[in-house]
Amino acid sequence: MRLTKPCCLLAAAAMFLSSYTLTEAARFQLGDTGNEVLEIQQALASQGYDVAVDGDYGPATQAAVAEFQRDNHLTISGEMGNNSYQALLHRSLPSASHKSYFAGANGIISLAQQFLGVPYVWGGSSPNGFDCSGFVQYVYAQKGIHLPRTADIQATAGRPVSKAELMPGDLVFFAGDYVNISHVGIYVGNGQMIHASSSHGIAYDSLSRDYRIAHYAGACRVLY
Repeated sequence: MRLTKPCCLLAAAAMFLSSYTLTEAARFQLGDTGNEVLEIQQALASQGYDVAVDGDYGPATQAAVAEFQRDNHLTISGEMGNNSYQALLHRSLPSASHKSYFAGANGIISLAQQFLGVPYVWGGSSPNGFDCSGFVQYVYAQKGIHLPRTADIQATAGRPVSKAELMPGDLVFFAGDYVNISHVGIYVGNGQMIHASSSHGIAYDSLSRDYRIAHYAGACRVLY
């Protein structure tokens, strides 16, 4: 069931993603990953802030940065701009553009949307026809990310994230029998996913539909 017009969702997703990628070089922020984020986390942890040192600028890192900013009388944003970076690491923010989660997510979603309307085919894993996990595997493989073939194993391929932490590019999973994972889609933001529907082929769907709420089985992040 296509619940949102593609043009509307595409515009909304583009606005959501561009708000991050346009400022990519100016600060470190939610969704960024890599060694530079790891270094920020290490510095925060060494000063007693509660943050995992995993190279992923997630909600916990954002909260720790905001606490650091408050303690040091800096503008509280949760983003690591130049003033905060200097206060924490005692040097200027790197001028080179750092890796952004959202740049990768934008590429995944843009590619996935190119297949809207492709028919559902049981066992399908090509643009001639996809099943749900075949679609996810194919899209990510085009971006150099190789995932297992079936939805239940794909669910173990990334870092688990809560529903409240979902970001575009995350994989969302459903259990038709309420126990065993049997379906997967790609979260695109605004409570929507794109997936291979057995009724409509590649289409959008809402996570707020009663069926999707009842059978939701979790999510994982495979973009870093």
